[in-house]
Amino acid sequence: MKEFETYILPNGIKGIHRRTKSSIAHCALVINAGTRDERDGEYGLAHFAEHAFFKGTEHRKAYQVNCRLENRGGELNAYTTKEDTTIHATTLRSDFAKAAELIADVAFHSTFPEHELQREREVIIDEINTYKDSPVDMIFDTFEDMIFEGSELGHNILGTKASLARHNSESIKRFIIRTHTTDQMVFSTIGNFSLSKVKSVAEQYFGQHVATKREFSRSKPAMVEPFERVVSKHTHQTHCIIGARAYDIHAERRLPLSLLINILGGPSANSRLNVVLREKNGLSYNTEATYTPYNDSGMVAIYFSSDHHNADHCRELIDAELRSLRSTPLTARRLAMIKRQFLAQMAISMENNEGYMLGAGKSYLVHDEIDTLEEVYRKVTAVKAEQIMEVAEEIFAKTSTLIYQ
Repeated sequence: MKEFETYILPNGIKGIHRRTKSSIAHCALVINAGTRDERDGEYGLAHFAEHAFFKGTEHRKAYQVNCRLENRGGELNAYTTKEDTTIHATTLRSDFAKAAELIADVAFHSTFPEHELQREREVIIDEINTYKDSPVDMIFDTFEDMIFEGSELGHNILGTKASLARHNSESIKRFIIRTHTTDQMVFSTIGNFSLSKVKSVAEQYFGQHVATKREFSRSKPAMVEPFERVVSKHTHQTHCIIGARAYDIHAERRLPLSLLINILGGPSANSRLNVVLREKNGLSYNTEATYTPYNDSGMVAIYFSSDHHNADHCRELIDAELRSLRSTPLTARRLAMIKRQFLAQMAISMENNEGYMLGAGKSYLVHDEIDTLEEVYRKVTAVKAEQIMEVAEEIFAKTSTLIYQ
């Protein structure tokens, strides 16, 4: 039996399912619509709409939405990114149909009552204020805004207090009609059910909705010149991001870059930046490297925080690591270890069925297929040291820097 089974409903909504022996079920509606699909004057609207889904439907009041699964020990949640919006639920196996029905209800029948929206604006304003109090979160968003300046990717997810004040029930409905079309949706599930059972539930609650099709396309962001900017934030530490544009989510070089970023500043304590900045020199408690691929672009970012007087030394050490990766191929022994580490991290992450379900839904939405662990193993095994070095040279030859101090 295949690890994942797929189907398509008559209205264009795609489905993907993985059967397990667990007594817990996970399901999600993944929608290919995020903040990059906002027009001028709509900033923050995708995220506001996600919050508003929980504020009442044609069949339920807000408290009934919130209690439907929670009273049974389950949960309903949602999140927004720059390219997608996801509504997801976790329940006991016996409550799977109830979870699917509730997701369909909030996705297709929300009413967005104005009195509820006013309260939710205050919640999001508090979220914005919390974010402003966290330089670690804020510097990442600001750097991404700068690296994609002038494009739809170049504004943060939360929006601003001023933009939130303009959004109302009608603007949310217009945004959803334009962006939340059935040809851009995937219903992703993991649980102890047959495909026929899952498809039957999906047809009952999602298949009844009229087919709709996206009528706009996204614009690829133009390149920006490398920059270095220092912003006075009067923080106790210096916070720094060094990064650049990177490959999109379809690029063949995405895998060598993912390996490179994992080597450089992945979650393991033996990442090169953690070793050189923390273990050997005691300069930084927090350091990491990330790669964020989008549909038509991407971004890599190296972050560290340190005492003000150590920041320049940290940057020198990071530059030295980047020069080494750009000019010196990894040894066969080191490359084998890195591949083994990467594959083990992936296999362990798959033990989290909720995360696996969400990732599978996103992958099926973007690629129309899912790589099995065996296929990923084959692709990772085929990566050569020279490819990683070439990617390092291409991505890190010219970088941009943002500093909070």
